[in-house]
Amino acid sequence: MCMASAGRLSRSRPLPATDHERLARAVALARSGDRAALSCALTLIENGALVSGEMSAEWQQAALRCHRIGLTGAPGAGKSTLASALIGEFLRRGRSIAVLAVDPSSPITGGAVLGDRVRMSAHADDSRVFIRSMASRGNPGGIAATTGASALLLAACRYDIVLIETVGTGQSEVAIVRAADSIIVAVPPDAGDEVQALKAGVLEIAHVLVVTKSDLPAAERTANELTASLRLRADRDRAVRVVPVCAPKNHGVQALVDALETQRPRGTGKQDGDR
Repeated sequence: MCMASAGRLSRSRPLPATDHERLARAVALARSGDRAALSCALTLIENGALVSGEMSAEWQQAALRCHRIGLTGAPGAGKSTLASALIGEFLRRGRSIAVLAVDPSSPITGGAVLGDRVRMSAHADDSRVFIRSMASRGNPGGIAATTGASALLLAACRYDIVLIETVGTGQSEVAIVRAADSIIVAVPPDAGDEVQALKAGVLEIAHVLVVTKSDLPAAERTANELTASLRLRADRDRAVRVVPVCAPKNHGVQALVDALETQRPRGTGKQDGDR
C-alpha cells in the first residue's frame, strides 16, 4: 500500500478512546441518572483511569450538598448489619443513599469478596439506593486507594448520603477520615482492653461511637467505658456521642441518625477524594 493510501486509511479510523475519555463520558451519563454508566465510571476509577484536577474540583463543588459518612471499627463489630439498618432509616426519612462497601480482595480474582453487600441485599431493589462493593487491593487503612474519588463521584451524582463501610480495621487505620465528613466507629460489647487501645487511634477521629449488639449484657458497661475514655481526650470540646444500637432489632438506629444529622455539613464538605 502506498504512503498516501495508508495516510487516508489511518485518518478514516477513529482513535480508540483513552480511559480518561471513557470516564468523562460515563460520568456525564451517570450524573444524568444512568446507573449502569455510574457502575462503569466506578470500575474505570478502580482500574486506574485518571481523575483530573478539573474533574475532581467539579465533583467536589457538586458534592457540597451531600453528607459522606464513614463507618469503621474492628472485624466482627457488626458494621455491615449496622449499615443495612442505617440505609433503612435514611430511606424512611426520604433520603437517597449510595454505599461503598470496602471488602478484602479475593486472593483468586483480586476483586471484592462481596460479603458486606450480601447483608444489605434487602435494600438492593430500591431505586433510591446504590450499593457498590470495592476491593481494598491491599491498600492499608481500611479503604481502597480510590475510595475517596469514588465517594466524591457518588456525591456528585446527587445522592443525599454516601456511606463508606471500611474493611475491619485496627486502632491505627484511620484513612477513612480523608474521605468522609462524619465518622462512626462501631465498638462491640465487652471490648475490654480494646477500648484502651482505641484511644490511640480511631477513637480520636470518631464523631459518633456506636456500641453494637446493645441487647447483650456487656453493652452498658462498654458504653460507660467509652464515655469515660472520651473525658480523657485532649480535644474534649469536640462533641462525640456514644449511642448503643441493636441493628437487627432496629433499636437505637433513629438516635444514631439523629446524632449524625447534627454532624451534617452546612453547605461545605471536605475537599478531598484525590487518589
